[in-house]
This record gives sequence, C-alpha cells and structure tokens, in this order.
Amino acid sequence: MNKTKSNIILIGMPGCGKSTIGVLLAKRMGLHFVDTDLFIQAGEGKSLQRLIEVNGMRQFCEIECGYIERVDVTNAVIATGGSAVYYNSAMRHLQTLGTIVYMQLPLGELEKRLGDLNARGVVLEPTQTLKTLYQKRIPLYEKWADFTVDLSKLNHEQSTEAVLTALNRGYDRPLPSRQSHSPQ
Repeated sequence: MNKTKSNIILIGMPGCGKSTIGVLLAKRMGLHFVDTDLFIQAGEGKSLQRLIEVNGMRQFCEIECGYIERVDVTNAVIATGGSAVYYNSAMRHLQTLGTIVYMQLPLGELEKRLGDLNARGVVLEPTQTLKTLYQKRIPLYEKWADFTVDLSKLNHEQSTEAVLTALNRGYDRPLPSRQSHSPQ
C-alpha cells in the first residue's frame, strides 16, 4: 500500500459484517480500526437511532457526512455506515484515503441477519423496506468500490480471507497471511 492510500475502507449494507470483518482484518494486517458509526456516536454522545429521532433523517445525513469527511487516519481499516455512499463529497474523501471494498451480501442473507432496522439506526425513508433500500444502494456501492467481495454463505473468518484475497490481487506485495499471524 502506498503511504497516501494506506487504508482499507469497507462499504456495504447494514448487517453485511463491515465492523466485525473490519476488526478481524485490522488484527490480521496489523492496522488500526475505525468505525465511522462509533466515531459519530462518540462525537455526538447519542446512538445513531437517537440522532435520527432527535434530528430527523436529513439532519442526521448531514452529521454523518461531516464526520466521514473528517476521518483522517493512516494504516487503518475503516468500516463505514451503510449510508456513507449517499454522500459524494464523503466518498471522494474516502477515495483519497485508501482502497474501497464493497462487501456484497445477497438480500436473503441480509434479511436473516438483520432484526429491527430502525433500532440499528439505518437511514430509511418512511415507506422504505429492506428490499427497496437494497435496490437503491447497490448501484452506489458498485460505483464507489475498487473491489467487490461476495460474502455469500461465508462465516467471519472466510469473509476475512475473501477480502484479503481480493486485496492481495490488487497490490504489488502480498498482505500478511493467516499463517504468519497464527500461534504455533
């Protein structure tokens, strides 16, 4: 990875595993981990859902975009909120920071993983369903991604391996392998 783009940025639908896989990737690669949802919650002192309730969806989106535009890290895995792709300025900023990986998961698997979307702080229009949200966001994830990794039917470790494999194909030098980090 070159110094100016030393980060791995994870995008994808809520429930696809950005935060969980992000932590595993960071550990495997010896990088920091940043979760933009946690960055927002810590900065605002409220859960994402509470921020949406108090400020409304439009104001929440402005808050989220502002926080993403302020991310300034190197050598990190950055897990974004699922709605990050709505903000061109924030996504252009993330492009300058690193490689963007779209963590793709079929709608059926997302439906099995997700409970109450409102409790998760998901940016939903009043009549929007998970299916219509999925259909709206997929083209945006595809637009911004440097790599797309299909995580269908993979567990967390397999998903981490799939992301590492995709990244290894795109870099000049190999990334750390599982064997180099396994205790003997």
